[in-house]
Amino acid sequence: MPAEPENPLKLDAHDLKILETLQADGSLSNQEIADRVGLSASPCSRRIRQLEEEGVIAERVARLAPAKVGLDLTVLIHIRMDRHTPERFASFEGIVGGFPEVLECYLITGQEADYQLKVIVPGMDEYQRFLLEKITRIEGVIGVHSSFVLRKAIDTTQLPLTYLAKGVRRRGARRYS
Repeated sequence: MPAEPENPLKLDAHDLKILETLQADGSLSNQEIADRVGLSASPCSRRIRQLEEEGVIAERVARLAPAKVGLDLTVLIHIRMDRHTPERFASFEGIVGGFPEVLECYLITGQEADYQLKVIVPGMDEYQRFLLEKITRIEGVIGVHSSFVLRKAIDTTQLPLTYLAKGVRRRGARRYS
């Protein structure tokens, strides 16, 4: 039987409620979060600040509707590299990291590809330019396979926190308040 995941930060029930609340709506004020999780404003603010300092809360952003800003084509691109060296990977990642069209870049295994990119552009003409003028010009790229997203069946940024609940400390064992 596999071991249960650890909860290295010793998050308690209030911490988890704060994280769930922020994942659902990052625009809430501290007072609104405090009200929803059952804390007063000051302890809630301290907990949020601590979660940010620990890196649990990585950032707070606004999600835009791509179609509303003219970005109608999402493409998943599998890329094969000529060499599997740290230098080649670092070079590729550095270059694609500078392309605003690239939303995600994963070094992968189990496929014929080395990387999967998630790219968003206004349409097919812009994708063709992106592919031919940027991706295929990167040193070491020897193969590209594009898959076009027809529909997003699931689209969330919320991480599943339910598994952490098993390791949550009970009342009275707060780490800060």
